[in-house]
Amino acid sequence: MFRTALRNVLAHKTRLLMTVLAVLLGVAFVSGTLVFTNSLTDAYQNSSAKGFDHVDVAVSAEYKEAEGDRVGEVPELTGALIDEAAKVPGAASAVGVVRGFTAVAGKDGKLIGGGFSTQGGNYWGTDDPRYPLTDGRAPKGADEVLIDAKTAERTGYRVGDTVRLSVDGPVLTPRITGVFDTDDGAVAAGGSLALFDTATAQKLFGKPGTYDEIDVTAKPGVSQAALKAGLDKALPADLVETTTGAKLAEDQAESISSQMSGMKQGLLVFAGIALFVGTFIIANTFTMLVAQRTKELALLRAVGASRRQVTRSVLTEALVVGVVAAVAGLAAGIGIGAGLRALMGTLDAQVPDGPLVVTPGTVATALAVGVLVTMLAAWLPSRRAAKIPPVAAMSSLHAKATTKSLVLRNTIGALFSAAGVAVVLVATTMDGTDGQAPMGLGAVLLIIGVFVLTPLLSRPLIAAAAPVLRLFGVAGRLARQNSVRNPRRTAATASALMIGLTLITGMTVMAGSLQKSIDKMAAAAIEADYVVSMANGHSLSPDVARELARADGVTATSPMRNAASRIDGDTEYLTGVTGSAIGELTDLKVTDGAFRVAGASVVVDDGTAESHGWRAGSTFTVAYEDGEKQRLTVAGVYEGNELFRGILLDTGALAPHQSDPDDMQVLVKTSGGASDTAKDKLEKALGSNPAIKVQDKKDLSNEIAQMFTLMLNMLYGLLAMAVIVAVLGVVNTLAMSVFERSQEIGMLRAIGLDRRGVKRMVRLESLVISLFGGVLGIGLGVFFGWAAGELLGSRMPTYELVLPWARMAVFLLLAAAVGVLAALWPARRAGRLNMLRAINAE
Repeated sequence: MFRTALRNVLAHKTRLLMTVLAVLLGVAFVSGTLVFTNSLTDAYQNSSAKGFDHVDVAVSAEYKEAEGDRVGEVPELTGALIDEAAKVPGAASAVGVVRGFTAVAGKDGKLIGGGFSTQGGNYWGTDDPRYPLTDGRAPKGADEVLIDAKTAERTGYRVGDTVRLSVDGPVLTPRITGVFDTDDGAVAAGGSLALFDTATAQKLFGKPGTYDEIDVTAKPGVSQAALKAGLDKALPADLVETTTGAKLAEDQAESISSQMSGMKQGLLVFAGIALFVGTFIIANTFTMLVAQRTKELALLRAVGASRRQVTRSVLTEALVVGVVAAVAGLAAGIGIGAGLRALMGTLDAQVPDGPLVVTPGTVATALAVGVLVTMLAAWLPSRRAAKIPPVAAMSSLHAKATTKSLVLRNTIGALFSAAGVAVVLVATTMDGTDGQAPMGLGAVLLIIGVFVLTPLLSRPLIAAAAPVLRLFGVAGRLARQNSVRNPRRTAATASALMIGLTLITGMTVMAGSLQKSIDKMAAAAIEADYVVSMANGHSLSPDVARELARADGVTATSPMRNAASRIDGDTEYLTGVTGSAIGELTDLKVTDGAFRVAGASVVVDDGTAESHGWRAGSTFTVAYEDGEKQRLTVAGVYEGNELFRGILLDTGALAPHQSDPDDMQVLVKTSGGASDTAKDKLEKALGSNPAIKVQDKKDLSNEIAQMFTLMLNMLYGLLAMAVIVAVLGVVNTLAMSVFERSQEIGMLRAIGLDRRGVKRMVRLESLVISLFGGVLGIGLGVFFGWAAGELLGSRMPTYELVLPWARMAVFLLLAAAVGVLAALWPARRAGRLNMLRAINAE
């Protein structure tokens, strides 16, 4: 039986090729994801570990939790603590570290690096082992700075050049006095690092006379654990905590691994989808192979083969196919992993150097996935093969599915579908994250139910296309009949495309609806012409708001200033605004009282008011971060949204209690409204700072749209794999169908149907099957998009369902294109069949 199985594989090489390709693509996606993410993780971990080579023990401030009316705070690390650490037995040296965000502009005026990887810090001098100088000298004073060698190489800056940079808003133009080398992982990944002398760094980062961390190195022969123990005894335990360099490197490695796991899981989800779609092709292929070999299998039974032997024979074929596909998929996956890493480099998303990592786990996973998916998909056809009675050897007919089995299938499908719809509808009535799990469960149940019901649905939906198919004459009528001749096969083929289009359509509906709701929210809540913020989300210096207020054409400004406080023993964040201008800059709907922010009068969003039991006229006591208390009065309650939420109070009441105020945003209104000229004036007033964004409502909307567009483009690219597999499925089904109907096609040719008519018949059949899957996928996608929107709408009052008719039409055309492309080879093969040989075929 084993030799028989191998001969069958060799005899059906062409038929099994599509199955091999389907499994190969899925395995390649899985192994490529693992190779890519493992290589990135290894590179980042090795690079970050080098950053701790000069740290044996790090001393950091112990955060003090908030208690009573006291706001939580971080103790200061002073120079006295550095001296104490340096005197500990076993300590060779102790260095105070200051760090913070520093945006550096290239010679073209644009921000280099990206986001949180554009950092700044302090330089201790020529003996600083962390940053060996490769050119120039150490900085002295506020007008001098060092830059890292990679940034110098990327930008063309040299010692003596003036560079434009920003720490929290205002533009600085220090001179470059030196270039240094570093093992910092962020720099290796495309970021930048600027270093100032310690006093300048402390002033710029708002830490005069204090440090973020103290790095202690051990004397030769002293272990990190021994040095840590000595520091724990010498330093006040209630102020600081100590961590060995090895533990820091380990924690950093875990953090990087955790960050990469999100990407890995996301990519593996789409790999799973591709494999799931591939199972339909595999099951279809083996089902058709079994049907074509009815005589052969029945004769084997007649000469003594048991059911178990027949089952093992089919599963052996699947094992061979799975192993071949898995090995080829693993090789292709390694290439994909290398390609993705190279692609990141071409997109300026630089990553640290490192080898391509192919772990034993990746190899085992690829082989296991390829073999298991193929074996599982072939299991049901193998059982059907075993049930073929020996008497079937006397004829070429084998019993079709009984009415009882069809009724059972339809009943199960209807129950799953009904349960899925019910769970999804219940989830839409739930709040926020509580409904996510039920929504996912309902979606899975509904997709399974529709898949099971697809043979039943195929007849009426394909029948609806009959009037159009009649326009193509005999070929059209034959195509319709062939499409419904074997509903199970048609359903399995269409389901592969259905799943991909369900996900694409659902995400497109959600993205379009969210974009519309955010546009409405911005238009309804913001009356300001511009919103000014840091490019990376960091806070702005209060100087920015003052500069904007003095700018030509500006009529009103207000910062959005965050501050921690304690109210009734709980931490609450206050938002400081310019009370006299905030009403002109916003249009928040007041549900109780009046919108008045002045002195001790504040306004509160409805959620916060409800949680505290406040209404207009209520009073409460707030404890500011400096420990001072004040009695505030709720002047009004407004309807909160994603842009404005919390307690708004005047900066005049808040500022005296803040030692280091910072603004998250600044709202600006100009005399002539939003225009290119007004925007240019504001940017020039801020020194054309590359780290600051000046955005009008359209810019805000476009920024959000770009995020959704990027997400959708990634989704489309990843789901293209599932669509490719679906195309292979249609090709496979049509090729098998043409083979099965060789005699029939020969007879049609004999009675007058020409080659063009045969090709048209096959193409129309493919088109009908693909459009059937497309209609089901788009319908399910719209339902899931609506349901997810209802869930989001509970937290976003402006949410509105938007159906992207144009894109859905494109998706339907995509399904049609899949059908046309998939039919090219089978149609050509059918048209070239020899008439007489086909009639004599069995």
